[in-house]
Amino acid sequence: MKLTYADAGVDIDKKSEAIDHLVKNLFYTRKGVGKRLELHGGYAGFIEFGKYALGLCTDGVGSKLMVADALHKWDTIGIDCVAMNANDLICVGAEPLAFVDYIAIDEPDEEMAHQIGLGLAEGAKQANVSLVGGEFAILPDMVKGFDLAGTCLGWVKASKIITGKRCAPGDIIIGLRSSGIHSNGLTLARKVLEVNEIEYNENFPRLGRTIGEELLEPTSIYVKEILKVIKSINVHGIAHITGGGLRNFIRLHPNREFRIEKPFEPQPVFTILEELGNILDKELYQTFNMGMGMAIIVPPKQAQKALSILTNMKVEAKVVGKVYKGKGVCNSKHGVEYSRY
Repeated sequence: MKLTYADAGVDIDKKSEAIDHLVKNLFYTRKGVGKRLELHGGYAGFIEFGKYALGLCTDGVGSKLMVADALHKWDTIGIDCVAMNANDLICVGAEPLAFVDYIAIDEPDEEMAHQIGLGLAEGAKQANVSLVGGEFAILPDMVKGFDLAGTCLGWVKASKIITGKRCAPGDIIIGLRSSGIHSNGLTLARKVLEVNEIEYNENFPRLGRTIGEELLEPTSIYVKEILKVIKSINVHGIAHITGGGLRNFIRLHPNREFRIEKPFEPQPVFTILEELGNILDKELYQTFNMGMGMAIIVPPKQAQKALSILTNMKVEAKVVGKVYKGKGVCNSKHGVEYSRY
């Protein structure tokens, strides 16, 4: 049996269709200060604020929480919550400023709350954001277990917003290494383990730890590194490789082909999931990050400078591909391509 994300309960195509039906109704914008800025694609929404633009985005940790719950280890998922939001904001050139969290739970748990707080504080430190509030909702009739999500506020000069519209044929794609599975595709990962009757506390020699500990490895936060690059060179586009995998590149420009020619070697966890689930390459690269957590698109003459900045900041980065005329995104090494986000 070849497992897919849809088999596990998450159909990416149906998700896209549902989003289309949702956003077509979201047309109202306030009058006066705070008017919505109409931008193509992007990873955050913006409102006008004088010569600046304020960016907002929201996201959660997803079913990674179920792994944390099973292991009673909740001290890193707060990092994931901040990461998923702060990393989205920097994709549009906005510096994250403040963060609020939302926890919905069926029954209060002091130890869980304490550990989540530790992770949120560490994530805020890594992203350099202020934790300014949140909500702790007790919903026994609605929630089984708990959910953790957050919203992040950032700012950028309106003239410096990065949308991807400047991505041009010949531009270089620089990939930044992920720390592992991050916070996407966990529904499929959990399904693979379930089908194979593997417990989260089972040790894997290739990992050097249990599979549960590997799945809980926190999402990398790229804020400081990306901001340094943005301030130093002319960045044309940034892609956060999260849900949808390589499909995220399509959000940058509808009339460009983003060709990944020299991808990162995926971490062992992806190889293990591929083997146990008999997962096809096309499914792998539209579900998981496969070793690349972020990508920066820059003009050819500035690629080396960008790499030097990232290397000096101790980030594993390399040229993974180029931008071409055409549409969509492809991984030429593995023969997979996608035409729709």
